[in-house]
Amino acid sequence: MRLSRAARGILGGLTVLVLAGIYLPLFVVFVNSFSTSTSLSWPPPGFTLEWWAKAFRSEGALDALVTSVQIASVSTLIALVLGTLISLALQRYSFFGREAVSLLVILPIALPGIITGIALNNAFRTILGVQLSIYTVIVAHATFCIVTVFNNVIARLRRLGTSIEDASADLGAGLWTTFRLITFPQLRSALFAGGLLAFALSFDEIIVTTFTAGAGVKTLPLWILDNLFRPNQAPVVNVIAVVLVIVSIIPIYIAQRIAGAEKIVR
Repeated sequence: MRLSRAARGILGGLTVLVLAGIYLPLFVVFVNSFSTSTSLSWPPPGFTLEWWAKAFRSEGALDALVTSVQIASVSTLIALVLGTLISLALQRYSFFGREAVSLLVILPIALPGIITGIALNNAFRTILGVQLSIYTVIVAHATFCIVTVFNNVIARLRRLGTSIEDASADLGAGLWTTFRLITFPQLRSALFAGGLLAFALSFDEIIVTTFTAGAGVKTLPLWILDNLFRPNQAPVVNVIAVVLVIVSIIPIYIAQRIAGAEKIVR
């Protein structure tokens, strides 16, 4: 389909406006992380690296960073195992209620975070009688990280078909051998991309974390929220926000590159 010059100009202008609306606020945060001002002011009166030095010496921020990495790593691992098993079951086997199960697996990512957080908080505290802790946060994050892995893996399984696995079974390979030598190598890049996206999703989650974290659990997004309006903490918060954006962008970029490379190969 060919567009006229006017149509291309309008679409280009709208694209620039949308991207500016998304990324200009991030640019302001980045610039303010070097500002000499101790408040969120614009334009910056001057520039300094003092806040970056303070941020990397802040024990609270560093502890929150470690906690976020731990939660995201374990949640991603759980999501990889369960998401892969669920996708294999739903794609490779037919049974009553399969479509309903598929809907229930995908639903957590579509629900508002506050609804998920309230539901999990009630489940942990009133139904299960479990004290909120880092483990409840991991379980909560895994519920929506599973969806990311599930979507990646089941999409790959649909493209692969079963012919190679059937040939492996005909040659006498068992279920585990076929999975280890045939299925898993073909799913490896999808698992890697799904895991990276799940890690990024868990790392910067704040709403569900707020409802499922115990009193002593402080992730990096929660630390930012707690310190945003404290005196003289705004520049340090800007630095941590920039770090959070970078950490979130890297796995998403790698996952996108993997998906793009696979399309070229195919």
